[in-house]
Amino acid sequence: MTADQLAQDVNDLAEFLGPRDVPALMPDALEGAVGTRRADVMALFGGSILAGGDVLAEAIRARAARTYVIVGGTGHTTEALRARVRELCPDVAFADDAPEADVFAAYLARRHGLEADLLEHASTNCGNNVTYLLGLLGERGVACESLILAQDATMQRRMEAGVRREAPDVRVVNFATYVARVAPRPGAAARAEASLDDLWVVDPPLGMWDVPRYVTLLMGEVPRLTDDECGYGPRGRGYIAHVDVPARVRAAWERLHEALPGLVREANPAFATRG
Repeated sequence: MTADQLAQDVNDLAEFLGPRDVPALMPDALEGAVGTRRADVMALFGGSILAGGDVLAEAIRARAARTYVIVGGTGHTTEALRARVRELCPDVAFADDAPEADVFAAYLARRHGLEADLLEHASTNCGNNVTYLLGLLGERGVACESLILAQDATMQRRMEAGVRREAPDVRVVNFATYVARVAPRPGAAARAEASLDDLWVVDPPLGMWDVPRYVTLLMGEVPRLTDDECGYGPRGRGYIAHVDVPARVRAAWERLHEALPGLVREANPAFATRG
């Protein structure tokens, strides 16, 4: 596979997995999406890279929602998030064992002088991110007929499917926390047998995953979203609502899987929901 084809397939996966239903979280755009100039709730999920904190700050300033929540306990991305914040923002202080919600809250306060209305600390994965968010809103008496979801672009599609399963009457606005595009490095475009080392992220958002980690996260999503006995949909584990995976996305995944074996991220049982 050439570097050009490799980049195109990665970008096709990313475009599908990280939807944004509106171009910006602004009143005019939201009115078209949910029929009101402000959503009831906006939730930022801690699995995001650090750029998610800036997205939340912009939304708060634009008055995109009535209530803002940061969701995230300790999961498979937590230590990477802590390390990345310490590397990029050494002035942002948080405890060594801080859950993801606290890390983002510290960043939001230090960088933007803002705070969320609610923090959710217990969730460990995309499934209980949703159920614990909804439970917290219910406990606090927060109405939620419309919900802006902001998650890492690799997991946005799955997060939305989780909300559709748990709260099908809620109007969801997808707004992945970044839009990333990979491209061949100079001189690599025509290389017949390319590798991930031949790709780079164009204009990377703050805290962006390195290319191998990014592609591993993307590759892990398609099997999860596939509604069969091995996936997370109704025909499988029942964690999410049905998702239609377009043929072009599945074809891109198959080519990448053949060219780059071993890149499908398996679920970590340490962060599974406990019954």
